[in-house]
Amino acid sequence: MSRPSVWAPKIVALIKGGNSSAAIAQIKVAPTVKDLQDLRKLLMAANLLKANPNVDAVSNDMIAELSAPRLHRSP
Repeated sequence: MSRPSVWAPKIVALIKGGNSSAAIAQIKVAPTVKDLQDLRKLLMAANLLKANPNVDAVSNDMIAELSAPRLHRSP
């Protein structure tokens, strides 16, 4: 069994603390799509997506980018 990721709760803590720019920087280098989806679930539960539309937009964009197939892979 794998451990649950602690990435999403840490990002939520950044947003709750008022540091949305640091949260956005972390979202842009998110480890996996699953982590981003977990983050969005936590943000929806805390009603933080409506208060932070820029975080909402960035998280949606990064989910789309990480879900898309790569055009090429580095050797």
